Amino acid sequence: MPGLALSSVEVVYDKVFLAIKGVSLEVGEGEMVALLGSNGAGKSTTLKAVSGLLGPERGDVTRGTITWDGTDLLRMGAPDRVGRGIVHVLEGRRVFGHLTPDENLVAAYSGRRGSQPFDALRDQVYEYFPRLKERAKSKAGYLSGGEQQMLAIGRALMTEPRLIMLDEPSLGLAPVLVEEIFGIIRHINAERKLTVLLVEQNAAATLRIVDRAYLIENGQIVMSGEAATLAKNPDVQEFYLGGGGKVDYHAVKHYRRRKRWLA
Repeated sequence: MPGLALSSVEVVYDKVFLAIKGVSLEVGEGEMVALLGSNGAGKSTTLKAVSGLLGPERGDVTRGTITWDGTDLLRMGAPDRVGRGIVHVLEGRRVFGHLTPDENLVAAYSGRRGSQPFDALRDQVYEYFPRLKERAKSKAGYLSGGEQQMLAIGRALMTEPRLIMLDEPSLGLAPVLVEEIFGIIRHINAERKLTVLLVEQNAAATLRIVDRAYLIENGQIVMSGEAATLAKNPDVQEFYLGGGGKVDYHAVKHYRRRKRWLA
């Protein structure tokens, strides 16, 4: 099944710091896959390697291959990757706060290159996110955190993507909003057969909606499998799902040794 494939990818920042080490993963067309891990594990770097946004941060793919539908992405700049249907929703939302939601959507519209007119795409976004339609004439900077995240996703949909990569969409949101937004993402995936690569620290919420997941630690993929299987794994439950029960502080000092199952 064609889609996104990373094979033995390494990324170096400033020609010195090795951020990800031999990362390999696949996301089939129409599939919803998560990349889970703690802060600093290499999740965002992996997405930027796919979208072509490493350059401004002085990062570079020094080894491995990244393909989308069999096409080598490393030969393309970021705009060409967007043209191939790849869109990256960055961590922190990054909406244009001085513009209204309507104007944010206009800014993302691809114009004549798109297959659908602006009004049709905007109506689709407002159908998925009715709250945005209610706030369409407000300044985006005054929207709530959840509404700004909805706008960031809606703006990405204006590019008519085939692959959407979401970086920490649950960041800073209340659990009820996380459930709402994740439910909408899953609905879009099912309705439009949109391929989704979801980067998250919130493993509990994520494993309820994705098909498969990869676990990354210290820049390396250490586990992968069906979401339901990972959710039942006792080590994943202990270290990522809060299923360890009462904390044994005597064992805390052995944390790194006990996580050798990841290696």
